This record gives sequence, structure tokens and C-alpha cells, in this order.
Amino acid sequence: MMKKFESEAMVEGNPKWEKAISRQEKIYDPVYGDAPMRSEFDRDYTRIINCNAYRRLKHKTQVFFAPKNDHICTRIEHVNLVDSISNTIANYLGLNSELTKAIAVTHDIGHSPFGHQGEKILSTILERECGTKFFHSNNGLHYVDNLELLRDVAGQKRNLNLTYAVRDGILAHSGNPRVLGQKPREEFVDLKKFNEPNKYAPYTWEACVVKIADNISYLGRDLEDAKEMKIITDRDINNIDKSIENIRLNNSSIIGYLTGDLCKNSTLEEGLKFSDEAYETMEKIKKFNYDKIYKNDKIQPTVRYFTVVMNEIFYTLRQEYNGTGTIKNIKKLKRYYPVLSQEFSTWLETYSNCDDRDEEKYFNKVIYDLNDVKEYSKAIIDYMSGMTDQYIVRTYNEIISF
Repeated sequence: MMKKFESEAMVEGNPKWEKAISRQEKIYDPVYGDAPMRSEFDRDYTRIINCNAYRRLKHKTQVFFAPKNDHICTRIEHVNLVDSISNTIANYLGLNSELTKAIAVTHDIGHSPFGHQGEKILSTILERECGTKFFHSNNGLHYVDNLELLRDVAGQKRNLNLTYAVRDGILAHSGNPRVLGQKPREEFVDLKKFNEPNKYAPYTWEACVVKIADNISYLGRDLEDAKEMKIITDRDINNIDKSIENIRLNNSSIIGYLTGDLCKNSTLEEGLKFSDEAYETMEKIKKFNYDKIYKNDKIQPTVRYFTVVMNEIFYTLRQEYNGTGTIKNIKKLKRYYPVLSQEFSTWLETYSNCDDRDEEKYFNKVIYDLNDVKEYSKAIIDYMSGMTDQYIVRTYNEIISF
């Protein structure tokens, strides 16, 4: 292996090291003695895979909703593919694979139920109610910073408190990599300034790797899943473009070709980049996927269903708003919606300044000021965005059932 990026790996001695491993708060000391058993990024990795939002990815849509075939890709399988590809690239180039691993497993932690279609619906509701848009990358940072809780060594539930480099990688993964080469930025910016995808380049080379691995990972897998679901046929795949003769259009070939091409053509001077031929191939496959899979007529009925489900849940909770006393109204819904009433009232008790918040029970940050109806609406959106496909459907069914 050439290890040609080894000098820029995010390891101790890198000029960005101290800022990259910085956390918003002091993390509790390990209980196993003075010598640390894990690096800072490995510690982030274990915190992520033990949190509930990561576990729920196995029941969130990647492309196809509620398939009966167990071998169709879910969101967590996509995350695993990104982890695998980014690990291969990082090891070959000499970068810190512990950092790429931590970013990869958490990069989609903010994805809504129902995949990208669900994200669009939540964004429409949020823009209507609060004047802001929903981006899964920003929601991912919001979840790891404010919403996901783990018990510390004292048994108290606290926020994940991840390193800056991992938090930056979550935000910076969205959007297409730059055509002329992906390079990290030098500035240590306030991550709250990331108010849209692709606004800033990532802070580390490792996050750049994950961003590109994310773009590689779904191309072939979505083709194979669509074929398995009979959305497309072998003839469709063969007709993508007769000029694609350098690879067979299956998952293994696409990943192998694009990963190898990236490793071969990337340099510190020009950044992480594909050859012109490989980039053109990637764009042709991506266009085919959008035209023939993601916009396929077979998918449209589910989109209309998702719209009804999400809007009805939002409406049911939104109409109960009553300032800091809202939680009392939510608890009264127990007569009709026992599960929704219990779960959302607990959500407000945990994250808002509601009248019933027990300060001796909750040690995490207060996120929502219930004196502001927009913050209450945001609380509903955050609650819904964390649901799995199955759970949000059960919630909807509880609302409409007698």
C-alpha cells in the first residue's frame, strides 16, 4: 500500500489534532485505570453504536419501504457499506481508519423514517411551521449533541459529547464531492454555521473519504435491489449507456472500480478525486438510478401514504399546544392514544421546560422552550424524525383506529 496521505492523517502530531479531538464538555474519566484502552475516535465509535438512534437504523428505509424480501438494503446496511468502503480507502491512503469508522457509522443517524421522501415531508412541515428546512445531516448533529442519551459511569443519562472531528463529519457528509478534487478546509468553524448541505468542505481528510464513500456505496446496491424488486430489468441495466464498457454494472464491480480509481488518482496536491472516465461513469449510473428507480411510478403511492402519515401525527400533537402546560394536554390523550400519549409526554419531560420536568432525574440539556409554539413544533418534528418506519406506522394506526 502506498500510504500517500499518511502525513496528513488525523493522528497526534497533526496541527489540527487538539481541535479535532475537542469535545463540548469534559468527558467522564474511564473506570479502568489511568491508561486509556481506547483512542478518542474509538471511544466515539463505541458511544455511537450503543445509542438508540444507531440501533433504529436497521428499521429505516434506504430506498424501498417495507419490502418482504429480507435481503433488500436498509439504512443500517447502507451505513455498513459506507464504513467498509471508507475503511478500505483510509487504510490504503494511510489515513486514520478509526476516525472514518466513527464518522461512517453515525453519518446517517439523523435520517427520518421513510428515507429521503420522509425527509422531504418533514422539511415541508418544518418550513411551514417554523420557517426552516429539515436536513438529515443537521438533524444527525442535533441528535448526537442534544437528544441521544447514554448512562455514564454514575448511572446518569447524559448526551453523547462526541469529538469535533466526528461531529463535523456528520454535517459535512451530505452533497456531491467536488469534481476537481475533495480537500478538507483549514478553518475550525462553528458547526452551527452548517445550515445547508455542502456549505463547507469537511475539516479532515477522513471526513472527505466518508463523503465520497457515501456517494459510491449506494449506486450498485440500489441497482441490484431495484432489479430484485422488479423495478428494473437486466435490459434496463444494459441500456444505461452503451459507452460504459469499463465495468460490469453490479455492486461488487462498481465499488471495486470506483474505489480503486479514487485511490489511484488522489494526491495531496489535487485532493481525493476520480479519473474523468470514472467520474463520468459514476454520474451516468447516478442519473439512471434517479430516473428509473427513485422516480419510478411504483414508488409514488408510498410517497402519498408517507405524506398522510407524517402530517396526521404532527397535526394530532400540534393541536394540543398550551405553553408550558402542554404536557398535561398530551397526557389526557391517553384515553384515545395510550402509546403516543406516554411516549411524547416522556419526550417533553426529557427535553423541554415543561411543568413536569424532574431536574433530579434528567441531567441532559433542555432543548425546547414550550413558551414558543415554534419550538414545540420543532419538538414534534425531532420526535418523529427519530422513529423507525414500523413505529411511525404503528403510531399513525393508533390515531386512526377505534
